[in-house]
Amino acid sequence: MADDDSMNGIHDEVPEIELIIKASTIDGRRKGACLFCQEYFMDLYLLAELKTIRLKVTTVDMQKPPPDFRTNFEATPPPILVDNGLAVLENEKIERHIMKNVPGGHNLFVQDKEVATLIENLYSKLKLMLLKKDDTKTSSLMSHLRKIDEHLERKDTRFLTGDTMCCFDCELMPRLQHIRVAGKYFVDFEIPAEFKSLWRYMYHMYQLDAFTQSCPADQDIINHYKLQQFCIFIDPYWKNVKMKKHEELETPTFTTSIPVNVDIN
Repeated sequence: MADDDSMNGIHDEVPEIELIIKASTIDGRRKGACLFCQEYFMDLYLLAELKTIRLKVTTVDMQKPPPDFRTNFEATPPPILVDNGLAVLENEKIERHIMKNVPGGHNLFVQDKEVATLIENLYSKLKLMLLKKDDTKTSSLMSHLRKIDEHLERKDTRFLTGDTMCCFDCELMPRLQHIRVAGKYFVDFEIPAEFKSLWRYMYHMYQLDAFTQSCPADQDIINHYKLQQFCIFIDPYWKNVKMKKHEELETPTFTTSIPVNVDIN
């Protein structure tokens, strides 16, 4: 297992939380493209910035898991949270543990049914579009993004529920990154420049260490979908798919800037 450095400058009496995440499917060491891993990484990073915890992030190559990982967790895939020797293995239990047991965690998990409904099923619409691009699936994703854009315009705040980040932002932004990177690569989909409030939101997120430190490389997001089951099938819409993992030879890149044709002012 590869360890990232814990966040420094925090007193020893602050509890250490370890988050085990999936490693890159390209090099087996850097951060992989698991959405849940990035979501909880962001949650915990925000708490570490507030100095309520010390955060240790460990990457595990699931293609070659080390013996100590197999001994401790058998076949359980990350994300896995370890708090004072207690391993929390399931996504819902991880959320509940952060909310109830991790210092400061309750502040991240706000109640907002409108926002919860707003971002629900966004990822499934991306996967449907990637499976086979057609006007219906593209329009469905576009309509969903438009609703988020309209919510942000009405709200007129930096984040989904206000001017402070919460769990919903840690859930939404990794999905928007996958839409941006994988959508462009596989089916030439781009978030429209007219969604100014959505782009402004992404701009603010790109300024935050919680996102940039947890964000996988573009190549890892692309390879994540190449390894999905639907990549096995030959489809004329997948014109850009190359099954050779040429990403292994590339220097990792990170799409974390706003396109020049987007006006966020």
